[in-house]
Amino acid sequence: MLSFLKSLYITKRFFALGAGLVVASVAAYYASSLFLVVRLATGAFAVAVVADMLLLWGTRKGGGLEAERTVPLQLSNGDLNVIALHLTNAYRFTVQARVIDEVPVQFQVRDNGFVVSLAAGEARTLRYTLRPTQRGAYAFGAVNLFAGSPIGLVLRRFRVETPQEAAVYPSIIQMHRYAFLATTNRLEEVGVKKVRRVGHTMEFDQIREYVPGDDRRTVNWKATARRGGDLMVNQYQEERSQPVYAVLDMGRTMRSPFDGLTLLDHSINAALVLLNIALLKNDKAGLVAFNEEVRAVIPAGRRRTQLPRILEALYRLETGYQDPSYEGLLATTDRTLRQRGLMLLFTNFETRNGLKRQLPYLRRIARTHRLVVVFFENTGLTEVLAHRAERLEDVYVKAFAEGLDVEKREIARELERHGIGALLTRPESLTVDAINRYLQLKARGSF
Repeated sequence: MLSFLKSLYITKRFFALGAGLVVASVAAYYASSLFLVVRLATGAFAVAVVADMLLLWGTRKGGGLEAERTVPLQLSNGDLNVIALHLTNAYRFTVQARVIDEVPVQFQVRDNGFVVSLAAGEARTLRYTLRPTQRGAYAFGAVNLFAGSPIGLVLRRFRVETPQEAAVYPSIIQMHRYAFLATTNRLEEVGVKKVRRVGHTMEFDQIREYVPGDDRRTVNWKATARRGGDLMVNQYQEERSQPVYAVLDMGRTMRSPFDGLTLLDHSINAALVLLNIALLKNDKAGLVAFNEEVRAVIPAGRRRTQLPRILEALYRLETGYQDPSYEGLLATTDRTLRQRGLMLLFTNFETRNGLKRQLPYLRRIARTHRLVVVFFENTGLTEVLAHRAERLEDVYVKAFAEGLDVEKREIARELERHGIGALLTRPESLTVDAINRYLQLKARGSF
């Protein structure tokens, strides 16, 4: 009996008809001619409720509504992930079903219900999307199904216990997307620029016959003379196995939010895509993460296990509440990362004074590696500067914002003056800008 009451729900139609009978009963008190009609209507209402219950609860074992959830084992942070619900109507009549999935508490979703009509014996798949904004483990609960017969006075709830856990990793969807575009030479579609190579910063591959369109500077005159005048050219391939490191600052300044994600999470997503592109370009990929101390070091490599190692390390990174130790970063690079390579440091300098405190360590790192500091524009300032100042207070606020915006650009110029690359970008453009800088430096042979 208790399980029956837990699964019984009353519909709006039930309350509407019940309210109508109450009003009719009050009217029958003053007009006795309506009394018989009200009694008959009340009896018909009671019969309809019983018939509705018999339809919904009178099924044999195995009847009713069935559901199964399909969730990817790894969800992608910051992306829309597709969740599928597979429904089956085992009733012998058409039901109106309301479906409520118990999504992980991190999403705080309360309006994820579906209303669907299922014919007798029909199976259907419903899909919805979730966008996580934090890495970690996410637990799904039960799937709640509310079945209503064509009478529509009561609902029967089916609670399908399907507990599942999925791990939210850095943006795997974005990584696969860029990898597909890179292997099909279509990176231009997402804003990655086609880079013209300067000089010959590539390794010699072979000598072959000249074809129209070949660079005349590659003509091998000695080989041409031996072939009796047929032009022969040298063919080159890109230099391979160059170390590429993503260095992630996990200090307090990387806790700033943008579009639901912290700057660290934006940097982690960009680093994963960048390092995967580097591996596809036959370079070595490595990772360093630090805050008040160095938390993760993966020396550059290109083994099959390299990308999974990097992905697992990125999954476990968390921002801290203290300033990062660039002294510790320098000690790690000197001790562990001795082969010269490209280092893209993802950080967020807000003031020139903040940069000056770390500049001696950055200059020493730049002596042994090609260092590029990637930091972020203040998107809040951009919005302030775009609005017209109409009051005196607005003028002061805008002037202050302009000063902060200029200081960011001064930081970039200060880095360039000391031979350190600077990339000032917006969080939404971070991935494309980082890939563009990597490809530009690779084309120049500037590692």
